[in-house]
Amino acid sequence: MDNTDNVVSNDTGFLLKVVQGALIGLGGVLPGISGGVLCVIFGIYGEIMELLADPIHRWKTHIKSLFPIIIGIGAGFVGIAGLLSMLLERYEAQSICLFVGLIGGMFPSLWREAGREGRTGASYIATGMSTLIVSAILIIAGIFAVRIVPDTGWYVFCGFCLALSVIAPGMSFSTLLMPLGLYEPFIAGISHINLTVLIPAGIGALATMILLSKAVDMLFKKHYNIAFHIIIGIVAGATIMIIPADDFLASPMNFIVDTLCTLLGVMAALLLDKFNSKYQD
Repeated sequence: MDNTDNVVSNDTGFLLKVVQGALIGLGGVLPGISGGVLCVIFGIYGEIMELLADPIHRWKTHIKSLFPIIIGIGAGFVGIAGLLSMLLERYEAQSICLFVGLIGGMFPSLWREAGREGRTGASYIATGMSTLIVSAILIIAGIFAVRIVPDTGWYVFCGFCLALSVIAPGMSFSTLLMPLGLYEPFIAGISHINLTVLIPAGIGALATMILLSKAVDMLFKKHYNIAFHIIIGIVAGATIMIIPADDFLASPMNFIVDTLCTLLGVMAALLLDKFNSKYQD
């Protein structure tokens, strides 16, 4: 292979990593899809966790290969945020139905991934308990009409959830933010490059990755089964609470449209899962 072939090969590899990064960024912001799971699928999760767990010593050895991934993540994340913000503003209930379908459609693959090392009684208990706890918290918040007004502190929390969706495979940050009413303002802030949103979110994400990446990595290595089933329970409990039941029942037409949007989300998630399976094979 001559120098020209080497350059072409290097350029192709760089572009492929940028595309992979863009898909991870898309998965990071799109409800129902976990950026961490996509990192696993593309075979870079271990490398990312090594860098996050020990950035001082791993920087020189890992940054060269991960740099195009990072570029792609930023492009995918910001690029899709504008579209999501517009959809939520104009078609809120229908968008949420689409997201619920995406999350529901991803459940088979999440369940399959959770049982990769087998299941025990504790696995089912972990799923059930985490579902009940999350549902109870959100129900109580609804009963007492707890209304969250987004501010600097809450945007730091948004950054925490975002980082968690990368370092904890299977966790979608939108799953935690949508029931709290934080997802829409956070996405709007990203799409408009609002520094009052981006700076505290960036601080929250960076702090989470530095402080928790090593602990989460160790947790998944030692207690993968239980940890992943807890995540499934959290996702299930939060998803149930964001279903726009009032809009479904508002009129027969609303019911039809909302149902179609939900089914569209399920189909999109199943197609993505099929693509992911082929990619892994």
